[in-house]
Amino acid sequence: MYIHFDPWQEKHKKPFGAIKVGRPVEFMLEAYDIDITSAELYVYGDGKLIPEIVMLENKSPGRFYATYTPQKSGLYFYYFKLVSRQNEQELVQYYCAAQGGVGQLTSSSELLESHSYQLTCYETEVKAPKWYQNGICYQIFPDRFYNGNLTGYIDNKKPNIFIYGRKSDRPMYIRKKDGSIARWDFYGGNLKGIIKKIPYLQRLGVTIVYLNPIFEATSNHRYDTNDYLKIDSMLGTEKIFRELVTKLHQANIKLILDGVFSHVGKNSRYFNAGGLYGEHAGAARDQKSPYYPWFSFEHYPDQYRSWWGISDLPVVDKNDPNFQKFIYGENESVLAKWNRVGVDGWRLDVADELPGSFIQNIKKNLTRYKERVLIGEVWEDASNKITYNKRRHYVNGDELDGVMNYPLRKAIIALLNEEEPVETIAKTLMQLRENYPLEFYKNSLNNIGTHDTKRILTALQGDEHKVELAFALMLMFPGVPCIYYGDEVGLAGESDPDNRRFYPWGRENETLLAKVKQLVAKRKATDVLVDGELTLLAGENFFAVGRYLGTKKYIYLVNASARPNDFYADKLQQYHDELNLRALLTKLNGKTLAPFEGIDVEV
Repeated sequence: MYIHFDPWQEKHKKPFGAIKVGRPVEFMLEAYDIDITSAELYVYGDGKLIPEIVMLENKSPGRFYATYTPQKSGLYFYYFKLVSRQNEQELVQYYCAAQGGVGQLTSSSELLESHSYQLTCYETEVKAPKWYQNGICYQIFPDRFYNGNLTGYIDNKKPNIFIYGRKSDRPMYIRKKDGSIARWDFYGGNLKGIIKKIPYLQRLGVTIVYLNPIFEATSNHRYDTNDYLKIDSMLGTEKIFRELVTKLHQANIKLILDGVFSHVGKNSRYFNAGGLYGEHAGAARDQKSPYYPWFSFEHYPDQYRSWWGISDLPVVDKNDPNFQKFIYGENESVLAKWNRVGVDGWRLDVADELPGSFIQNIKKNLTRYKERVLIGEVWEDASNKITYNKRRHYVNGDELDGVMNYPLRKAIIALLNEEEPVETIAKTLMQLRENYPLEFYKNSLNNIGTHDTKRILTALQGDEHKVELAFALMLMFPGVPCIYYGDEVGLAGESDPDNRRFYPWGRENETLLAKVKQLVAKRKATDVLVDGELTLLAGENFFAVGRYLGTKKYIYLVNASARPNDFYADKLQQYHDELNLRALLTKLNGKTLAPFEGIDVEV
């Protein structure tokens, strides 16, 4: 008996991956050496209890066909029900998903709810600008990059802070007994410093800069916004920011800002717990304040809804019409002001905390400007994300253009630290490609480290060679590669705050930097690495990223183990088998690859 279905092969499901609403999907289930009396496709709309049932037709020996056309956007979940005769008895079985790709046969209906295949159906295909999809991004934590003042003087120091004595000092928090921050720490990086380092960014190959928050705030990370309409004075002035935008654009570098709209700072002009903006201003000091309806007080004024219970971060009611107008109104709003200055895109902090309608209206605001992009912070598979018991619809086409690709980072680290089998890693990553609409997937902001994670060097136990491999793998995948400042020169760091050390100017790992520059140049010069479709290959400690575009094919093969291994192409399983790229690897048959050696094959 042989029963087989693999949605990653187009002979079984066509087209591959996510589809646009109204597009027919063709299914083919193989069943040989079994007496099938009936075969049905069960399709459940997201949240629906009653399925749509489509009969499969036995059009040729052992092959059963069905066509299903989703009429609404959203998620659909499906499996197959098979009725057969065995030993003159009727047997009911189900064919459902395993981890991804090839499924499993079961007699238990209890397995179906958690092991149905997913079909993503979207309303509109996102159209991110070419500057974004073709770009190399560089993430800068402004206080930790460079001080552009001639003497290194730090402008407009905030009260009750401390400044590190040396830029090489490691960051640390000084906390009160209750765990809150007693004094915020600063190194003095500023916007002038970014301007002065534009030539460095150009030599690295950067075409996009993503800045962590730059608006007026109390903390060094500035996710506690005090004033959305003002540049933080320790970083510079609006005049300097405009100069930064102009000079970046002159260098053919675009700029993405961090939009932190879920919460504000408790000392902001909107909340003003400490009276920074006046004794009788802000929601916490005046219940008649125009900002008072933005917040939810449990006991006025000292108990209020805050982000993850952190009192420094009062949560804003995103359904408040005045707050909505303030953030994304057509004329006098936060987005309107900075978009007119020339900002090229926004990354939405904690997108999970923003209602879908709020994100939709931000997207509408950006469509008024030429070639803007909207990226969300989502840590998991964004196609089936649930927050607060509610399904999100990020991939539908009317919200985000793409999301940060944390699953890729997790997979690369697991691969290079030998934490999971290569087949498991390949299936996880291929499932992400299957679940995302193609353009949404190509808009993924890929990373191997951010301000919220351990540094990649630290995550890989200080192994510089593995860091090179991590960069290579990130740059081989579809999506926009994003380098976290300092990772390219071997900056180490545990979790926050250690991952936010100052860039080690004059102490860079030049060998690693040269390798990263080489990989970036390779990416930019190879069309298939930018626009090509993805397939993955894995088996016996080997992992390969395959890309193809027309007649162009590219494969990056890694021996993902700590011992030498002899390579044979026929031992690899290929996922998304539209093209058999294993044939390209036969020229490497018998070659011994050293531990964690990477090698590329291009046609």
